Amino acid sequence: MDSIPDATVAIRGKELPPVTLVLGGARSGKSAFAASLIEARPGRTAKAGLYLATAEAGDPEMAERIRRHRERRGRGWTTLEEPVRLVEALVAHARPEEPILVDCLTLWLSNLMAAGSDIAQETRRLAEALPGLRGPVVFVSNEVGLGIVPDNAPARAFRDHAGRLHQLLAAGADRVVLMAAGLPLVLKDGSPEEARP
Repeated sequence: MDSIPDATVAIRGKELPPVTLVLGGARSGKSAFAASLIEARPGRTAKAGLYLATAEAGDPEMAERIRRHRERRGRGWTTLEEPVRLVEALVAHARPEEPILVDCLTLWLSNLMAAGSDIAQETRRLAEALPGLRGPVVFVSNEVGLGIVPDNAPARAFRDHAGRLHQLLAAGADRVVLMAAGLPLVLKDGSPEEARP
């Protein structure tokens, strides 16, 4: 299902806060929902925003997934592919008139692990960069900590890195949404509209 029912989305059409984190399991509707937040924002022009893609087409299945994501987004989006240097891309491209959708953080983590990067340092760098960005960012990430304990060390390390990253970003985010079965559950909403008297 690629569309989100309007009746179930209380925060759609609201002003975007500086940082939104959208979490969910596989096929939970998180990417479509995150895009809808940007597409339905007040004052939107013909251009939706910048789609910062962290995926790499390493095999035919992933290439097909990337193709479907591009097709679903439509023409209003500009796409920038950046599998590893996420912080640098955000700093270079964030601006008020063009929100950024980062899809997704878990692929970014996978890429960092494959490159042998210091994950704790990179996640700290990301969290520290967010307050200084010049425009709103919506992050998408897979919630991988709700299932069984993985049976191998690399998978357990990945799960742990993802959990720590989500906690760090959720603490600094203005809005956090958990997607389940295509429905949003707002965990945190300190959006500019709600802060007004």
